[in-house]
Amino acid sequence: MAKVNEIHREMLEAWNRRDFATMRGLLHPQYAYQGPDGKEAAGPETGLAIAQMYANAFPDGRLEIERVHVAGETSIAEVVARGKHGGDLMGIAATGKDIEIRICNVVEVRDGKVYREREYMDLMTMLAQIGAVTPPGGGS
Repeated sequence: MAKVNEIHREMLEAWNRRDFATMRGLLHPQYAYQGPDGKEAAGPETGLAIAQMYANAFPDGRLEIERVHVAGETSIAEVVARGKHGGDLMGIAATGKDIEIRICNVVEVRDGKVYREREYMDLMTMLAQIGAVTPPGGGS
């Protein structure tokens, strides 16, 4: 059986390749996703829809895995996401602007598959980088 960190890395690399079939195969039937807004969504199809939404919003987007930490059946990846906003992002039309944000992606593995995923990122920074919002204080 693959190690927890290998499963996590393969999921992130599948996103980089836009290999959603492989990604789907890595998700547990009881998969749940909690995004930066703190809300949880259940089901592997939901996880794929979120991954595809970001892939469509950032067609050239890439996740650079900086470090992966493992604690039991939990893997924590420190990731840098980069890409050009080239498609709809939650109702925001493409701006052509580049983003670079840090993400902490936490997965729990059960039965050799990603059972739960929690993703922490600074959405305000990403939205400011694409010009959708002005951060508090007017900075960029």
